[in-house]
Amino acid sequence: MILVLVMAAGLWGLGAVLGVPRNLRWTMIGLLWLAVVLLHLVLPDGHSLRMATGTTAGFWLILGGCAVLIMVYRAGLRWLKVKAQAGPAHVANSGTFSDAELERYARHIVLREIGGPGQKAMKQARVLVIGAGGLGSPALLYLAAAGVGTIGVIDDDDVDNSNLQRQVIHRDTDIGLPKVKSAAVAMKAQNPSVDVRPYQRRLTPEIADELFADYDLILDGTDNFETRYLVNRAAAAQGKPLISGALSQWEGQLSVFDPARGTPCYQCIFPDAPAAGLAPSCAEAGVLGPLPGVVGAMMAVEAVKLITGAGEALRAEMLIYDALYGESRKITLKSRPDCPVCGAKGEHHDQSAAG
Repeated sequence: MILVLVMAAGLWGLGAVLGVPRNLRWTMIGLLWLAVVLLHLVLPDGHSLRMATGTTAGFWLILGGCAVLIMVYRAGLRWLKVKAQAGPAHVANSGTFSDAELERYARHIVLREIGGPGQKAMKQARVLVIGAGGLGSPALLYLAAAGVGTIGVIDDDDVDNSNLQRQVIHRDTDIGLPKVKSAAVAMKAQNPSVDVRPYQRRLTPEIADELFADYDLILDGTDNFETRYLVNRAAAAQGKPLISGALSQWEGQLSVFDPARGTPCYQCIFPDAPAAGLAPSCAEAGVLGPLPGVVGAMMAVEAVKLITGAGEALRAEMLIYDALYGESRKITLKSRPDCPVCGAKGEHHDQSAAG
């Protein structure tokens, strides 16, 4: 028996020195045990090998049974631990935080402007992002990392190789996949506790009102005026704040449109779409790869501020960032009384939102 134990210790130690995985070392010990049992079952009484490894197979069978019981016990403990850890995560959805969440969001919680109440507000917030492209990519990732409880993303496009220069939420292996699917996988990988709602379709007037009703805050990362006007109308009609970002080659723009609180809407500032050719797309004019990351991250910052009440949001202001010269400036925006969305013709939208 001592010989077998020495051999087992030798196998384990040699395996450790050689870097053999623990599971494989246990397999080697198990094969040694099986060989000893077979020796006792096959060889006659009094054989030298039987004498060297113990007198009966019964001892080794009992020893093996004890080992199996210990392994089952340890596996049961691991299962119970996993179940115990899964429990608080479910409770956390009601507004409390698990220990893991408290550690994850600790750098937010120590901020005076956010604290525990602000982080709880983010956990309970519902944010919809229009577009999973250049602006949507960093915004979605930072919203997920920040702990926004429910994040919706709508886009009807697929990931293309030309997107990867700036749309950092997608990877090379995602080419050909729907952008919302790729984005959802990335957000869940970033923060498994976030509820991600992907909508693989184009935003249309038929679904906009019903979709926006499920969310508290809208982020617009689209790249065409038709969709921007639609998003603005639907957000204004329901009194939802709209964070809007835009890009052009080396320049980015950012603003918060919130007519329900007396500030301009998007159409106050851009009453009419530019003529064809005056506002070329990124594909036509080009865009600096990191620029969407800068503006998209700032969109996420504005979202966190609106949700938590920290600081002052960019209502009635537009931040313009010139990446080529490293300059930024803010301009003041004013409402238009004749705006068809939030002015005299669209005044009923504000009244219904405030009601």
